[in-house]
Amino acid sequence: MCFSGFVTAPILPKWLRIATVAVKYFLILEAGMAAEVLTRKLRLLAAISVSVFAMVGAAVMAQETGSGPEIEAGTDTGQPVFIMPRSGPFAPQSIAIPNARVIARWAESGHSDATAEAFRHWDADGAIEPVCSVCHSSVGFRSFYGLDGSAPGVPESPVPIGGVVDCETCHNPNIGTIAEVSLPSGVMHPVAGVEAACVTCHSGRASGADVSKATTDLPEDEVSGDLRFINPHYFLGASISLGGYGQVGYQYPGKTYSGRFLHAKPVATCLSCHDPHNLKIDETTCLTCHTNGNPEEIRISRFSFDGSGDATKGIHDDIVANADLLMKTIKEYAANVLGTPLAYDGTRYPYFFADANGDGVIDEAEGRPVAYNAWTPRLLKATFNWKAVAADPGAFAHNPPYVLELLYDSIEDLSGPLGVDMASRGLLR
Repeated sequence: MCFSGFVTAPILPKWLRIATVAVKYFLILEAGMAAEVLTRKLRLLAAISVSVFAMVGAAVMAQETGSGPEIEAGTDTGQPVFIMPRSGPFAPQSIAIPNARVIARWAESGHSDATAEAFRHWDADGAIEPVCSVCHSSVGFRSFYGLDGSAPGVPESPVPIGGVVDCETCHNPNIGTIAEVSLPSGVMHPVAGVEAACVTCHSGRASGADVSKATTDLPEDEVSGDLRFINPHYFLGASISLGGYGQVGYQYPGKTYSGRFLHAKPVATCLSCHDPHNLKIDETTCLTCHTNGNPEEIRISRFSFDGSGDATKGIHDDIVANADLLMKTIKEYAANVLGTPLAYDGTRYPYFFADANGDGVIDEAEGRPVAYNAWTPRLLKATFNWKAVAADPGAFAHNPPYVLELLYDSIEDLSGPLGVDMASRGLLR
């Protein structure tokens, strides 16, 4: 047992650790008191100290004489060495913490959720792969940009598990030195301040350029054993918002695409709509111009894009309808043109699986799902665009024109081999 101001031996009973911590925090709280108040408090502190050290002595004697509980040295009791009492004047909730409300909002967000798949995926491996750590660990992010003093670049070795998107990810004093971010398409996008974190981790890991490279010079409707599903990744809000300029989607030759969705002048960055800590949408921003504060119910056009003719519902519904139609068309193309039906499962990678008899049930072999392997360039382009849109739950707000264009063009490209007249679908681009 060692006394250097406070008891630090983890073998002490819980009640004793609580008492010693009370003394510790008592000392801390005295720091700014007036002299006369401090004199009175010190008398009380002396009394507490005598009681504490008496209890310590009793505990030591109990262990030496064998009358106390036998706790093997070094045993992990599951409790920290220093803990705060659950009640009383030294309870955590009674101590003022700067930015407590901000921290509470952050605790509501997905960025703080240490139980989420985004942070637990590598638990079995014991460490996070360097390239993944850039966005799935604050340590990896700071290393990637050299904010921790290291040379910028992907970390040289795996990063420990257990991290989240912590405060320093966005509040690092050097984050302002990041002037641009490389998008998956290769475009270098200029950023300022905390926007660097948003764009880095919400742009995905693949783009239409990867699809183009994989399908170059291959017949559109000929199955190739060299093709596999290309996953754009998840939560692509930043790259979707940049539209045709960011080039996250597969952009069909001969087509023009809307660029960055500038929205309206009050809306310029992610933080124009999202609370920076709990990430929730501030509906008051919407109400600056719209009569409805629910983003999903806001309509940005007097035209119907999904063929329903209903221009009163939110643009969100048009996008959902066209995305559903694209998935239906993808399955029809796989079954009727390629003769190899597929099924989709968003909970398992690589998401698209074989469904040989077309009953909607994924085929299995040796207890494992069979990945779809009848890829053609035309199918790969359409599925990539569908996944890019589906991977951004806020796509309808981030860049509705661009999203509608990607969906329309993908449906149109698949409709040709299926013999479906695009005009009969009643869609607008």
